[in-house]
Amino acid sequence: MKEKFSVVLKVSVSLAAVFVVVGAMIPGRMEVWMGEAQAFMFETFGWYFQLLTTSFFVFAIWLAFSKYGKVKLGGPDEKPEFSRPVWFSMLFSAGIGIGLLFYGVSEPIYHFADPPRGEGGTAASAVDGVRYTWLHWGLHAWSIYALVALALALQQFRYKAPGLVSTTLNPVLGDRMKGPWGNVVDIIAIFATLFGVAASLGLGSQQINSGLGFLFNVPYNFTVQLIIMSIITVIFVISASTGIKKGIKYLSTINMSITGLLLIFVFIAGPTLFLLNTFSSALGAYIRTFFDMGLRMSPVDPQEAAWTQGWTVFYWTWWISWTPFVGMFIARVSRGRSIREFITGVILAPSLVSFIWFSVFGGTGIYLELYHGLEVSAQELETALFYVFQELPLSMIISAFTIIIITIFFVTTADSATFVLGMQSTGGDLNPSVKIKILWGFIFVSATAVLLAAGGLDAFQTAIIISAFPLSIILILMCIGIVKTLSEEKEEKQKEV
Repeated sequence: MKEKFSVVLKVSVSLAAVFVVVGAMIPGRMEVWMGEAQAFMFETFGWYFQLLTTSFFVFAIWLAFSKYGKVKLGGPDEKPEFSRPVWFSMLFSAGIGIGLLFYGVSEPIYHFADPPRGEGGTAASAVDGVRYTWLHWGLHAWSIYALVALALALQQFRYKAPGLVSTTLNPVLGDRMKGPWGNVVDIIAIFATLFGVAASLGLGSQQINSGLGFLFNVPYNFTVQLIIMSIITVIFVISASTGIKKGIKYLSTINMSITGLLLIFVFIAGPTLFLLNTFSSALGAYIRTFFDMGLRMSPVDPQEAAWTQGWTVFYWTWWISWTPFVGMFIARVSRGRSIREFITGVILAPSLVSFIWFSVFGGTGIYLELYHGLEVSAQELETALFYVFQELPLSMIISAFTIIIITIFFVTTADSATFVLGMQSTGGDLNPSVKIKILWGFIFVSATAVLLAAGGLDAFQTAIIISAFPLSIILILMCIGIVKTLSEEKEEKQKEV
């Protein structure tokens, strides 16, 4: 274990340091390289990610309602470590919290104004703006998280294996995962985590900067965003030193409570009846076109193909790149639950909340543009939320609260990421040292700064896509390993009887 720890940690830190140094020295050249790589991956492998993600959803649902559904993630009599409300809060705060605020208004309004099919900016495209956003943030995304978390939790809590991505491949590849190949798998997982989290932290710093500009006329630029990340780094280092049962747990619970109040306020202060009607209509459209949206590649329509690649395929790669981080964290807080409860909880509960969230925030933005003539869709992604807040009562107060919420999400995401990276680089230690977590915190904040300097959102997209491709192959092997492990366990029990 000690040898593996030294190899994975040293190689991962060295490669990350090279990326940070090269990016800092030649950001312009890196931006060009990343742009070329992104175009190649989108055009060549878009079909692959579409088929893969939809297959993950089908497999997860089958698994939940199969004969393995009653198997527990732990001992037969083990009880869940956290209550359901706390469990859900931790899922969101460590998972997609920053993204919900960053894209809550901006993505539905974008799809409303520029849908992949048909004319934008019309009453007919209002529902499309919401349902296409649901596609990217709903059942598909959480199915990916659920499967990776399940593979990790099974090996870690039921079969007492180290909490490493490589151990999930033991049922398929056996002892080869205990040597160099296992190290390679864990290093890939670390880099996918690094780039996936860096994207969210970059978005968070941009939106905090935007909110401060709205409230206090703070300039919007890279220097301010760097200062924001530096301040939050100090905060999450303090949080990381308290451990998962204190810092992350308490911050997650507090933040979800505040976020819930914000959601209720916008629902009541906004066009309530329009939002309810939009939710109902979008739900019907989402169910009716679920597989069509999840498998569409548009081979004869270049404009629609570009939309699918830039939005849907990008999201699938983003969620895949996040799976070592979110999957490991979900596994860590889900011990003691059955496979059926785990999968249905992880997929359905967060998806439903996401549906409500985008209906309320995105629907409010669409209503303001459709019926009040405001140019919400013309705003930058990071400013659209605060632009909408200007049209609601108590706009300054709710904008200030939103900045607080984003900051806490920023802290819990960074805290959770340092915990997961610490586990992955210390042989699966469930309680990595504070020094290791601080080291990884410094690295991914530095990586975030480099990506911001090398092209912002486009650079994040490219880094995510590149890291997601090899990781997607690992995820396929994980699914095979889940079935093989559960099947062999069932056969052993039948023999004993």
